[in-house]
Amino acid sequence: MPGPVYPASTPELSQRRRALAPEIDKAFREFSKAAFADGALPRKTKQLVAVAVAHTTQCPYCIRGHTLAALREGASEAEIMEAIWVAAEMRAGAAFSHAVIALEAMGEGHPHP
Repeated sequence: MPGPVYPASTPELSQRRRALAPEIDKAFREFSKAAFADGALPRKTKQLVAVAVAHTTQCPYCIRGHTLAALREGASEAEIMEAIWVAAEMRAGAAFSHAVIALEAMGEGHPHP
């Protein structure tokens, strides 16, 4: 019987990742800390953005982690769901707007049925 597609993140796997590239791991953690610190955007807003982006990139680890972080920063479940709907609109909107590429290709002298 096959297991889950994505393995559970465990302290052991995190330690192994860190041990294999400690300088890069440290730099990433520092970058992440700086990116999510209060700034022009408050931490809560940044976590809501991250929830939306995580749904767009479809990263299950990011979806879970940033949803929990958004809740810790005071986001409501309704705010999180709206962020997810924004992500859904952006994905759908991208397909809609990129249709002009197909329309342009279809108009390049190819016979129309």
